[in-house]
Amino acid sequence: MKRKLERRKSFIDWFINSNGATSVAVVFLGFLFGTILVAVVGKNPFNMFKAIFVSMVGQANNKGIWNFRYVGETLAYSIPYVLTGLTMAFACRVGLFNIGGEGQYVIGMTIAQMVALLVPAFPGLWVLCLVLAVIGGAIWGGIVGILKAKFQVSEVVATIMLNYVALYGSRLVSLQLPGATTYKTAALPSQAFLSKMIIPTSNLNISFIIMIGACLLYWFIMEKTKLGFGFRATGLNKDAARCSGINVVKNISLAMAISGAFSGLAGACVLLGGAFTSGRILAAQDNYGFMGIAVALVGNNTALGTFIAGILFGILKESQSLMQNMDIPKEITFIIQGLIVVFIALRSGLELVKQLREKQKVRKEVLAK
Repeated sequence: MKRKLERRKSFIDWFINSNGATSVAVVFLGFLFGTILVAVVGKNPFNMFKAIFVSMVGQANNKGIWNFRYVGETLAYSIPYVLTGLTMAFACRVGLFNIGGEGQYVIGMTIAQMVALLVPAFPGLWVLCLVLAVIGGAIWGGIVGILKAKFQVSEVVATIMLNYVALYGSRLVSLQLPGATTYKTAALPSQAFLSKMIIPTSNLNISFIIMIGACLLYWFIMEKTKLGFGFRATGLNKDAARCSGINVVKNISLAMAISGAFSGLAGACVLLGGAFTSGRILAAQDNYGFMGIAVALVGNNTALGTFIAGILFGILKESQSLMQNMDIPKEITFIIQGLIVVFIALRSGLELVKQLREKQKVRKEVLAK
């Protein structure tokens, strides 16, 4: 009996300390509960997994010819999920909680369409749109970073409020653009669109390569540079970092700016990816920024983990229409995503239990002496 308890304890400790194992376990549990729910409502769970499989590898017709459009759409959906996930992940590594990815995304999108419509068209216009969108997202995030670093303003409150400022500010500005109606602007010039690649029948474009580059940049900055070391030290303990000579104020401000830049890029990529032929006048939030929070949590705030989690969320997004065709409610994908986030949050509870157990152990040892 004692040996079984020790094994159970060692398994719990391993589960808590292994980030990868935690992510795999919570994804498995999310799909398990989703499968049970589909069966409970009287649907065939096999069709759910068939839709997910098709969105991952494509589908063959009666003649055995494969259609990879579904794969392209899956990867295209994954792009904003990964980029907004990097927004949240980068901030978390510096001890911040950036809920403003949605607002930074909107700012990037708005700047991209303003540049596309107001600047005379020329080859490579899309590059200018992307660059200025990144700068816009960085400024929007940097504002919160400065408020946090210099005036101790909660970044949670500031980013939530700035999300609404960005949304309605975007609508106000976009209504002044050429050909604007209540929901769209004039058609964007062809030079502003990102070129299709690999699977031309889908909306997959070169922003997928840009997204991979963003993941590599995140990894390089955070893991291989002196600046990244300062970021990580600030995230672990601000006071200790300050005593070590690290400029905490600078790190917090810069980290929020870099964090916002990822979401600004996401906004431009969505707008110029080909799914929209004209600029957008947003009536509500797209929620990519909020989904990025879940992606970062599942990915353990690492570049590789966020990339894989973003692909997973892209698969679930693309499989929605396929599920409906197979008589499976598409809402099941939202339930699975929600369950995954809930289960990943349970890890914090396990860590708390472990800390309390260790404190009790120390207390008993002190009293015994």
